Amino acid sequence: MFSNSYSSSSSFSDFNIIPAVIIAIVVLILIILFFRFVPVGLWITAYFSGAKVSIGNLVGMRLRRVTPSHIVNPLIKATKAGLVISTDQLEAHYLAGGNINLVIDALIAAQRANIDLEFEQAAAIDLAGRNVFEAVQFSVNPKVIETPIIAGVAMNGIEVKAKAKVTVRANIERLVGGAGEETIIARVGEGIVTTVGSAKYHTEVLENPDSISQTILRKGLDSGTAFEILSIDIADVDVGRNIGAKLQADQAVADKKIAQAKAEERRAFAVAQEQEMIAEVQRMRAKVVEAESEVPLALAEAFRRGNLGVLDYYNLENIKSDTAMRDSIAKDSPQTNGEELE
Repeated sequence: MFSNSYSSSSSFSDFNIIPAVIIAIVVLILIILFFRFVPVGLWITAYFSGAKVSIGNLVGMRLRRVTPSHIVNPLIKATKAGLVISTDQLEAHYLAGGNINLVIDALIAAQRANIDLEFEQAAAIDLAGRNVFEAVQFSVNPKVIETPIIAGVAMNGIEVKAKAKVTVRANIERLVGGAGEETIIARVGEGIVTTVGSAKYHTEVLENPDSISQTILRKGLDSGTAFEILSIDIADVDVGRNIGAKLQADQAVADKKIAQAKAEERRAFAVAQEQEMIAEVQRMRAKVVEAESEVPLALAEAFRRGNLGVLDYYNLENIKSDTAMRDSIAKDSPQTNGEELE
């Protein structure tokens, strides 16, 4: 009887343990999911760093598919630097595809350098595709842009080659929509070509290279760009080719070819005229032969009509023979000059 009561109590206790184990497992899973979904460790770090981030805000970031560490860590950095930035601003910039760490670094660098830079302005520069942190560095430490060798031709036809070094500083206010380094290089090249081209002699540019810098600075080449030009230094000036002489030589060669073409045209025209004259002579000879072929017929007709006698015919033949003999003697005799003829 005692054994029956013991077995019934043990089965009853086993029956009570199973639900407790299931509940414990469920609670453990819920705790794991909670700590997995809610970054409590990140909240603790932010709390002791002075950054104001609530648990609900972190949960909201998860629901908005924003990685909390990408927001909280830059916020902690900004808070330690003394910047007042809200999580909404950081989230908006993150969702827009911006680089939050780069923007915070730029704001901290601007604050240390006493540069007036707001978060919205830095975010706009970052979203525009420019490196805002590098721009702040260029505002503190000017950058030197070296142009390639640019050639210009003076009025006397001599080529002058020059290379310039442009010291620029980033203009924070014009970074959005302002032109880049390529525009600066192109405008400096235009100034070099203009200065050299307006010089009467190339020696004027060689004697006074500062004239190039002064001309470029007067033009205000930094307008509309993201930079402010501090100075323009001419690093190298050299004499190039004699473009004027080369152009004259090329023109002479071209004139020669034109004259040769015209002479060839006249020669071809003369040859064509000669051929036409030869053809005309042949036509005339053909007419003579045709006329000569009618002479025997005319003689025969004269004999039939009694207009020509036998003696007349023989006299005509003698005259022809004498004429042929004189022609033969004239062809065989040597040529005499004008004095012998006299």
